[in-house]
Amino acid sequence: MKRNIVIATITAAALVGGGTATAFALGGDDEPSAAGRAGVQLKDHDDRGDRDDRDDDRGDARDDARDDKDDARDDARDDKDDQDDKAEKAENAAEAKGAKVGAAEAIAAALKSTQGTAVSADLDEDDGGLVWDVDVLGKDGRTWHGVEVDPGTGKVLGSHVERDDNDDNDNDGDDADDAAEDSRVAAAVKGSSVTAGEAAKAAAGKGTVTSVDVDDDGSRVVVWDVETVSADGAEGHWNVDLSSGKVTVDRSDD
Repeated sequence: MKRNIVIATITAAALVGGGTATAFALGGDDEPSAAGRAGVQLKDHDDRGDRDDRDDDRGDARDDARDDKDDARDDARDDKDDQDDKAEKAENAAEAKGAKVGAAEAIAAALKSTQGTAVSADLDEDDGGLVWDVDVLGKDGRTWHGVEVDPGTGKVLGSHVERDDNDDNDNDGDDADDAAEDSRVAAAVKGSSVTAGEAAKAAAGKGTVTSVDVDDDGSRVVVWDVETVSADGAEGHWNVDLSSGKVTVDRSDD
């Protein structure tokens, strides 16, 4: 055969030269290698790679399923938020529409019943009914009155003197803070050029006024905080300057 001829030729050349020759057997393509004939064989590394690929695929599938679940939960939460927002707007619109007597008129009715300075007016739901709750600082500058006005007729439904519970020693710090706030508010509204009723009228062009209150930031009082509701129930927040009556957007929540 050709292989034997090559070996014989190499051997003969070595003998002629007086040296030593080493013959290499040249294996054919179909003949297994020595390692292939060994008794100890290693597992195919390609199998390990395939297993890793399968593990990666399973991990990707789990991640995709988890992402889909999170997306579904977020969508459901967004849908609920949208529904809650629509329900709140519908309630706001119904309350604003139900108030035949506006904030300025309710304040005027409260002051006719209880002399003093109006500090706030809020359209509130009370036991399924609507009522204007107007806070009035008495002429003595110390006594606070709560006056309830019917938003359907403008009739005063009742009034009471608001009292602080000063007997609880645990609330001494809170009482001091409340007293300080009351003093700031009283001084601001008594010295202002724009009353609560005038602030309500100034902001009426922005929607139905549902709340007028003093904006106390803990150090000074410079504006009335007015809340309005549009025809579709969207809330608006406005600042009315105590001195000029200028109406600006309240950006404190931005």
